[in-house]
Amino acid sequence: MSNFKYGFPLNFNTWLDSNAHRLKPPVNNQQIWQDSDYMVTVVGGPNQRTDFHDNPVEEFFYQFKGNAYLNIWDDGRYDRIDLREGDIFLMAPHVLHSPQRPEEGSLCLVLERMRPENEPDAIQWSCAACGNLIKRYEMNLKSIVADLPPVYEQFYATSDEERRCSQCGEIHPSRDAQTWHRTLKATETR
Repeated sequence: MSNFKYGFPLNFNTWLDSNAHRLKPPVNNQQIWQDSDYMVTVVGGPNQRTDFHDNPVEEFFYQFKGNAYLNIWDDGRYDRIDLREGDIFLMAPHVLHSPQRPEEGSLCLVLERMRPENEPDAIQWSCAACGNLIKRYEMNLKSIVADLPPVYEQFYATSDEERRCSQCGEIHPSRDAQTWHRTLKATETR
């Protein structure tokens, strides 16, 4: 019998059943293989995020159960890309995006290449009222599951003054995603 690096084919539905308990906030994801050239990740809902990911490589999304959307920061304004059940989407590198999964039980398969050593990822938080950058953290991402939660905790530990927008004075609400999204929605209706 051959010794395949990644093992034999796995039954995706069985994997989902076995790993459903791992799809927890803040990112709600689990990586399938740990030692490949691709990060193959399943992301579940519900979750609501206020951070934006700056990925140096393309991301492929397959929204295979339920619906989700991506908040995007582009051309000096917030925008939204809806991902309906069955949709696939290929996103270019360095598009600032914040995946939102409001539906309980929604599931998305995300594929992205491992990063070259000299190309860091970044997670950043911006003002919901005006889009001004509040805080940005860069890292050499090896595992989405292990490397991102400490960055969130570092941001959540900042004071109100550290999260005050230097442009408009709005204080980023830290963990309180609902308040951040209410502010964003109120800004969009002006």
